[in-house]
Amino acid sequence: MTGSPRALHLAAAIDGAGAHPAAWRISGTAARRLLTADHHVRLALEAERGRLDFVTLDDGLAPLDGAAGAPRGRLDAVLTLARVAPLTSGIGLVPTVTTTHTEPFHVSKAVATLDFVSAGRAGWRFTVSDTAAEARSIGRRAVAAPEELWAEAAAVADVVARLWDSWEDDAEIRDTATGRFIDREKLHYVDFAGPGWSVKGPSITPRPPQGHPLVVARADSEPALRAAARHADVVIAAAAGPGAARAARTRIRAAVEEAGRAADDVAVLVDVAILLDADPDAARERHTRLDTAAGPGAPRLDFVGTPADLAGRFAEWAAADAADGFLVRPAVLPGDLTAFVDQVVPRLRDRGLFRSEYT
Repeated sequence: MTGSPRALHLAAAIDGAGAHPAAWRISGTAARRLLTADHHVRLALEAERGRLDFVTLDDGLAPLDGAAGAPRGRLDAVLTLARVAPLTSGIGLVPTVTTTHTEPFHVSKAVATLDFVSAGRAGWRFTVSDTAAEARSIGRRAVAAPEELWAEAAAVADVVARLWDSWEDDAEIRDTATGRFIDREKLHYVDFAGPGWSVKGPSITPRPPQGHPLVVARADSEPALRAAARHADVVIAAAAGPGAARAARTRIRAAVEEAGRAADDVAVLVDVAILLDADPDAARERHTRLDTAAGPGAPRLDFVGTPADLAGRFAEWAAADAADGFLVRPAVLPGDLTAFVDQVVPRLRDRGLFRSEYT
């Protein structure tokens, strides 16, 4: 590679007590506060303090599995981030939305509303519900094959964007003298037929401030990759090293081009679960404590070590042109997020790899 590495995109997951299932048992956050608005506001403000691009909040139609003693409850991601939005000012807010058992019209309206209450900082990550248990819980349809579910997810992403476009930018007149709030000629039907559903439109929510809020997706399977390639602005990928990350990005970009889009239209972020401590031995000891508390089957973290080493690793990946950025999942919240903001982000700025302020 020639020239200087490009600046990185950085985002953070703010799910529960952290990425490790035993995080809630040693976190500085009281367990009773995990399902509160204040908990999520605090984490989003911490990420905003580091000028990160966005935070993500996971969601689904099944309770968390409770593996290794992890908490099982969860809040609605869109509603939670709508509470976070007025108390933040620069950070992007990206909830996960399941498309399988959710009406596309409602998805469009909810994400558009989040964009309004955040003054243009909303996004959404689309995903599917693929278990029989979730299908039984909702009671509307049987579980389907992954190919069918992800084809539907792509259709939902398509009609959601069309609903956002169903109001022209200047459709709102708001003329108190004449009593005309909207120009009906600038509202349009979408008349979209999806797999097993149809949407006539137009939306009842005006066009969002961004026009099209950010669309995020994971590419963990071929059907998911096809859907992401057609509609996502950001694709999250798992990779063990720069070589694997570069290969994943090449595969994603090829799929994007095959879908008729420009490869540079999509940013590829590598998913990294992190545990940080100023001393590497202390980091390993804390990791051991977490795994012991969780018991057998605790998931592997991607990085356990010092902030300096993590900044160096990210810089190496950037120099190898292996990723456009990273979605960090702190092992324990808020501690590992604070360490990332205070000790990793400044090192990346010193290397010219991350901005100092929002534009």
